Amino acid sequence: MAVLVTGGAGYIGSHMVLNLADAGEKVVVLDNLVTGFDWAVDGRATFEAGNAGDIEFVRGLIDKHGITEIVHFAGSIVVPESVTDPLKYYGNNTATSRNLIEAAVRGGVKHFIFSSTAAVYGMTGLAPVIETTPLNPMSPYGRSKLMTEWMLADVAAAHPMTYGVLRYFNVAGADPGQRSGQSTPMATHLIKVACQTALGQREKMDIFGTDYETPDGTCIRDYIHVTDLITAHALLLRHLREGGESTTLNCAYGQGYSVREVVDTVRDVSGVNFRADEGPRRPGDPASITATGEKVRSLLGWVPQHDDLREIVESAYRWERHLMTRNR
Repeated sequence: MAVLVTGGAGYIGSHMVLNLADAGEKVVVLDNLVTGFDWAVDGRATFEAGNAGDIEFVRGLIDKHGITEIVHFAGSIVVPESVTDPLKYYGNNTATSRNLIEAAVRGGVKHFIFSSTAAVYGMTGLAPVIETTPLNPMSPYGRSKLMTEWMLADVAAAHPMTYGVLRYFNVAGADPGQRSGQSTPMATHLIKVACQTALGQREKMDIFGTDYETPDGTCIRDYIHVTDLITAHALLLRHLREGGESTTLNCAYGQGYSVREVVDTVRDVSGVNFRADEGPRRPGDPASITATGEKVRSLLGWVPQHDDLREIVESAYRWERHLMTRNR
């Protein structure tokens, strides 16, 4: 019995690999290394270079390694890019997922966990969302993820496979042991961008929009520490293994922070009053995206251990400093 982690050389996937390996699981990582890094793959895992959308290749991996479960992280994630290059996102996200699911069904995979997104909700207003909030994705990225959710539901109704979907909010931070973190050089995540600016890797950063209907005028997001997010994945896998029904869950703390609050926290942690220019809104940015997180807590018994903005920022900042010392 083995778990296949697609995108396991990337930010969130590499943390999933650490969690599984720490638990003594047999782990196989599938990654094409377009955005991931081979050095980010824990040495206890087996690494296979390839495309998660290659049906016959994945079928071979399932047979070769005895894969019974798949945790699917591979995909493209930059919302503005999805607007200018939608076919890339429908290819990398929707079409790849479709082929991976087919390979899973043909290979007799029992359980499938999918990395989805809060972007499936679209413009939500200021109230926290719940899983039954109407779905109205505003970008090809959000739609590409929602299509995969639909495919999983349809396939699970027709085949003996159960699935779990976790809708992420704003993932940040790094492994407390500093074994992995967000390593993509020009990633667009706010906390990473702010940390890089504090360290002099960027001349400045931008705050997009200061006239939202929020307390300080900037966007509010529900930031979640990557380690807590991965704990939810592990609990979801256990739920499915124990015979639990397929389910879709928001994974969030239920506590939103504004862009200005994040910038101020990074300035405080770093001791650097870096430049943050204020500009107009970006098209498609909701004023606020938060979730209650009640269902994931009640169903899985998920108890966050790192739900503190300063702790999240401190771990992200330490990881950025670590990356500056790497020679590859």
